[in-house]
Amino acid sequence: MAPSDTPEFFTKTSAYSLGAVSLIAFIAYTGSKTLLPKHAGFRERATFIWLAFDALIHFSFEGSFLYLSVFGRTVQSSTGPFAELWKEYARADIRWGLADPTVVSLEILTVLGVGPLCCYIIYQLIKDDPARHYWIVVISTAELYGGFMTFAPEWLTGSHGLVTSNWLYLWVYLMFMNLLWVFIPLWLMIDSYSAIARSLRTTQALARVKKS
Repeated sequence: MAPSDTPEFFTKTSAYSLGAVSLIAFIAYTGSKTLLPKHAGFRERATFIWLAFDALIHFSFEGSFLYLSVFGRTVQSSTGPFAELWKEYARADIRWGLADPTVVSLEILTVLGVGPLCCYIIYQLIKDDPARHYWIVVISTAELYGGFMTFAPEWLTGSHGLVTSNWLYLWVYLMFMNLLWVFIPLWLMIDSYSAIARSLRTTQALARVKKS
């Protein structure tokens, strides 16, 4: 590769992209302060912030990717702010620039399924409806499956599409921005499983008391 062809370590698009992510996180935090009941605890607020952040990312960033990657379109052949954003990410994972069918298929489910479900769970949080725990387990499972299917086929075929020589691409784009969708869903799944299990055990214990 000629020196003039070497990608910059940190570009204006990098800054705008990370700034947009930070803005979405701030909007999610503000929503938790505004919409949740005052008695809501740390877990409820953290869950709200994550789900709001998750939904906004799915609808805006991933929604734009989906639009740019169907009906013959690709990110690399498109223009505009969102196209430039995804071209930047595609420097770390080239599949996102080429409308890889596995990635696009997963994003269809993410944008049209997971995004709306995030909004529904947020509504349940606002109403303090404990039934949210079931849906949190469902959505967390979907997020973990989506992450696995995004990268497992690439790893099994030699990771030819991943660019790991650049610190920003490896540790921020590939690692940090994707591991968020591993560790947080895992925490939410464990927390909601515990809530469901406690409720069922309490119900079972009360039923046994009534029978005795």
